[in-house]
Amino acid sequence: MKKGPFGFFLHVFVLFLTGGIAEAIEVRVLRDLPYAETSNPRQTLDLAIPSGPAPETTGHPLVIWIHGGGWKNGDKGSGHRPDRLRTLVKTGRFAGATIAYRLSGEAKWPAQIHDCKAAIRWLRGNAKKYGIDPKRIAVWGSSAGGHLVSMLGSSGGNEKLEGKLGKHLNQSSRVSAVVNYYGPSALLQMDDYPSKIVHNAPNSPESQLIGNPIQKSKAKALQASPLHHVTSDDAPHIHFHGTDDPLVPFNQSEIYHEALKNAGVQSILVTSKGGGHNMPGSFAARFVLPFLDHALHGKGKPLGDLTTSPN
Repeated sequence: MKKGPFGFFLHVFVLFLTGGIAEAIEVRVLRDLPYAETSNPRQTLDLAIPSGPAPETTGHPLVIWIHGGGWKNGDKGSGHRPDRLRTLVKTGRFAGATIAYRLSGEAKWPAQIHDCKAAIRWLRGNAKKYGIDPKRIAVWGSSAGGHLVSMLGSSGGNEKLEGKLGKHLNQSSRVSAVVNYYGPSALLQMDDYPSKIVHNAPNSPESQLIGNPIQKSKAKALQASPLHHVTSDDAPHIHFHGTDDPLVPFNQSEIYHEALKNAGVQSILVTSKGGGHNMPGSFAARFVLPFLDHALHGKGKPLGDLTTSPN
């Protein structure tokens, strides 16, 4: 790794055999770019850009990773794992970004979604500079990150959730596609199904996010629930959830999936039979990549609901 005038550069070489000739794709990573005009490290993002010129007329479609951690832990570094953004960017067909956001110990809801939307506006405002297509932006996240990407997919145009952060308030924060890894969708219904967490408790991750026990702050809990925002113009979604998830009940993806379909929104549910609060690394190449190739490039056929093994 070396440092250049535009930040840190990570060189990732991926070999593709075409007619017996090996071609290397280099990925440039720019780290800790501030998106909200603050010095807060939680309001920064990393960009991963494939080598070579971007398509002249459009730029690369962008996929944004949003980390999990119960809204109180985690960091944007998780997006650099080989089975996450790197799987996509190394194909040369996508640019990637992984964003940090203020955690619940620092700021309460809706600060988290304000940060995510500010990051998207910043990326659109700087799209030409980085060879990004501002019309093709997808989001992908796990657990609390799955909740935030679902909020981004369902709350486009909601002024109360937009915030006033950054210099690019004229840009849209809407997204073109959502990859939801086992995110909560309806905070007030989480205790309706078995879980190792008492979600209605004052110290639950959901109550800490809201700043009060969720059942005593129902209006705010509904505002923080993607299910509450579903409309017919929402982005296409693909959900991944384990039937034996001990932290976020499987029903959270089921009810959100059904609500989107009932509204006429494309929604796909990948059920991990017996799976827990995780997804195999292989799912990025097996399912996420084909979904995004179809959603952002118009390639291939759309996936359908399916049940698979967690192994």
